[in-house]
Amino acid sequence: MTRTWFITGTSSGFGRHLTEQLLARKERVAATARRPETLDDLAVRHPDQLWRAELDVTDTTTLREVMDRAFADLGQIDIIVSNAGYGLFGAAEELSDEQIDRQIATNLTASIQLARAAIPHLRRQGHGRFIQIASIGGQVAFPAMSLYHATKWGVEGFWESAAAELAPFNIGVTLVEPGVARTNFGGASSVMGSPLPEYSDGPSGHLRDMLSGELPPLPAPGDPAKIAAAIIASAESTEAPLRLTLGSDAYALATTALRNRLEVLEAGRALAHSTDADDAFSASVSDGT
Repeated sequence: MTRTWFITGTSSGFGRHLTEQLLARKERVAATARRPETLDDLAVRHPDQLWRAELDVTDTTTLREVMDRAFADLGQIDIIVSNAGYGLFGAAEELSDEQIDRQIATNLTASIQLARAAIPHLRRQGHGRFIQIASIGGQVAFPAMSLYHATKWGVEGFWESAAAELAPFNIGVTLVEPGVARTNFGGASSVMGSPLPEYSDGPSGHLRDMLSGELPPLPAPGDPAKIAAAIIASAESTEAPLRLTLGSDAYALATTALRNRLEVLEAGRALAHSTDADDAFSASVSDGT
């Protein structure tokens, strides 16, 4: 049976790859972008499969209107992909208030509002799947990306909680955690804070030099077409995988970070237990917890 997908941020990167592959598979796609004319070529080739709308995901009122219109026009939407986002680079002190607000609005708040706009429709139809394009940056953190990480760690927390809320309604959730892929994430789509000389010889300055080409770039092992194919394949599973870690670098980074975090946790076990109230055990038993 042909499925229908709703995808944000389809003009480039993972969103574009997902749209192309889904249309080639004869699926229907409701594609949104700030510049929907970037999909003109796909509209010519797949006029009966592609539904388009202009959308800046930070405009919550328009986001809800577009979601309602997509369900009204298409009747049913099976999978919602929250993909729109970008990278903000620089030390926290180098970022402007407007840059901070825009990063949070695009990468975090918009994902939350997308969920809120779609959930009533998915509940009424009795099924659905959310796929959130997160990042390995939701499991690890690097200097000069503090606000980006704040949004991705926030997305992880929101969706892990929402997954439990939505499971009784037959609505699944998958967080996709790619590593560095060969997209324009660190190029034209990225934003840099205003450089401060105090940071020029530190991690922020080094990252700036890599993005500008003055230093060798970060390795980018991820193939965006293969990542898109893996995301599509995940939707075939009856049970939505909560996380998809994609890319050899993502796997290595997550493995190291989680092992290190567990070692620190285990080292503090005795201290953690020592801060319980003296009657904590008996109280928990009597409460049945």
